[in-house]
Amino acid sequence: MKKCVFAGTFDPPTVGHEDVVNACAKMFDKVYVAVLDNPQKETLLTVGQRKELLGKLFSGRKEVEVITFTGAAVDLLDKLDTPFYVRGVRDAIDFEYENRNHYASKRLKPDMITIYIPSEQRNLHVSSTLVRNSLKFGKEYDDLIPSAILADVKSMLEDKDV
Repeated sequence: MKKCVFAGTFDPPTVGHEDVVNACAKMFDKVYVAVLDNPQKETLLTVGQRKELLGKLFSGRKEVEVITFTGAAVDLLDKLDTPFYVRGVRDAIDFEYENRNHYASKRLKPDMITIYIPSEQRNLHVSSTLVRNSLKFGKEYDDLIPSAILADVKSMLEDKDV
């Protein structure tokens, strides 16, 4: 069985994240969507909320499993017994950032294979940061969040002080 890991903060999950998972599901038998739990990073949503949102988004998809993790991606790849690490990229800046991380991780796990999935053109501007900034300035963000979880995201974010 071919498995991959797509890890991130997903704060909150976006239509771009959904696109990456959908692309992975066309290539792999199992896609682990790994929600990063980094206690040093201040997030808008809790790790539990992010996992819940992604779980709802991909419910009914037996090939997608949402998990949480703390630590290095290479350790997660070892734990899940796969060398395939998926990264979504929107532009050259994302690619350079991800490529530097790839080489740093490759030192720790030489058999790691990083797969870059380019953003769909319609979503080149989409990011969790844009959602958070839209919320901060009272702007619409409905088109940035998958419709299946939009109401849940709004409910979770309505009382947040951004």
